[in-house]
Amino acid sequence: MSNSVGSRLVRAWLATGVSDFLFACVLSICFYGSTFTRLWQGVASVPFGKQALGGGVQWTIIGIVCHFAVAFTWSAILLFLVEKSAWIRGVLVSRFGVLKVAAVYGPIIWMVMSLVVIPLLVRRPPRISIRWWIQGIGHIPFVGLPLAWGVKPTR
Repeated sequence: MSNSVGSRLVRAWLATGVSDFLFACVLSICFYGSTFTRLWQGVASVPFGKQALGGGVQWTIIGIVCHFAVAFTWSAILLFLVEKSAWIRGVLVSRFGVLKVAAVYGPIIWMVMSLVVIPLLVRRPPRISIRWWIQGIGHIPFVGLPLAWGVKPTR
């Protein structure tokens, strides 16, 4: 496993993007009764508006691209923090460090996205329901863990 900054960024980005992609699909399709197309068109509708809903396969693809762009951004932020902070790096390489970082960073991502970014883009206040809590908790194993694992420097 390479220890370069670039390889750690790509590892974190892809692991997180795929893990969260699968988590979102399972939740939406199996538990919330949505469809694959509706899920990713919904993601596209956040930055691009309501025309993405029901707008065809191109909006589904745009939603998936948006998802991976967000995963890349959060991966880059964590990698930057790990590179700049000896304390965070120390926590990350400590016993259960990946889990420690994931338990903090995953929910932070969910809170920033669901309470700040998405409401600003869609111009409506957040809705906190049981689904909100499921997503927040799910961000530990499906977002935080792959991110922390991916950016962790090898010894």
